[in-house]
Amino acid sequence: MLIKVLGSAAGGGFPQWNCNGRMSARVRRGEAGVSARTQSSLAVSSNGRDWVLLNASPDLRQQINETSQLWPDAQGGLRNSPIKAVVLTNGDVDHVCGLINLREGQAFSLYASDRVLGTVNANSVFNVLNPEKVDRIELAMDTPTALRGGGSDIGITIEAFDVPGKVALYLEDASKGQSFGTEKGDTIGLKVTDTANGKSFYYIPGCADVDEPLAERIRGADLVMFDGTLYTDDEMIAQGLSHKSGQRMGHISMSGDAGSVAALKDLGVARKIYVHINNSNPALDDNSPERKAVEAAGWEVSYDGMEVEL
Repeated sequence: MLIKVLGSAAGGGFPQWNCNGRMSARVRRGEAGVSARTQSSLAVSSNGRDWVLLNASPDLRQQINETSQLWPDAQGGLRNSPIKAVVLTNGDVDHVCGLINLREGQAFSLYASDRVLGTVNANSVFNVLNPEKVDRIELAMDTPTALRGGGSDIGITIEAFDVPGKVALYLEDASKGQSFGTEKGDTIGLKVTDTANGKSFYYIPGCADVDEPLAERIRGADLVMFDGTLYTDDEMIAQGLSHKSGQRMGHISMSGDAGSVAALKDLGVARKIYVHINNSNPALDDNSPERKAVEAAGWEVSYDGMEVEL
């Protein structure tokens, strides 16, 4: 199974279009150690021909253009694509807006939880994906689902599971209290398995807490690609970029006693890679103390174009 990181940044990318924070400003100045990143998405293939997108970034058109494996077959028809399926892990803008790039009558399958699929179905703009060609399929939780695209099995099985998180910002309902109306299915993780060799990994780009069920699920995994949005819970507040903490946004931080480094320390995960990294996160700097700390703890920080083979 080949895994390609199409985009490694959180919503807004790195640098964010309107951000003059210290990290985004450093990218624009071309400083060493900080590299631009597009918004969060992965591409996965068992056979190198049929590809599955895990989330559809607003930057998807650019990501496809920069990834030759996702180009149309030069020997194929006038309209063709190796992208056979898309799986969504939540309804956040940075994970669903890229679907609009996949219009033009191309056949593929779209998989999501009932909650996220309901959001997509309720927004008529997504009808640019021809319903006669794009199957919208609800993912059952805790049940392996063999992905199909264009009427054929593509060699990848997905098992979706609920993780602690928060409903997408644009769907928040303040009248519901601190939960903002969050329900099961608003944020999911994925166990992705190559049916040919049985290898699997976990993809969890949004997560508010590593609770006991999640910890036991990923214990001993070969690979976990995990939410790396913030380094500290208050970093966006401290940098003057927002009034919201990481927990308010539904994201666990890397550092601290309740952070992901500590939470996964004793779970025996062979390889741990951060994805969905916010433009405020100092771990984006290759030479920062924060980057050195997470690497010393056995973590990698993903980058656009990164490849992993299982």
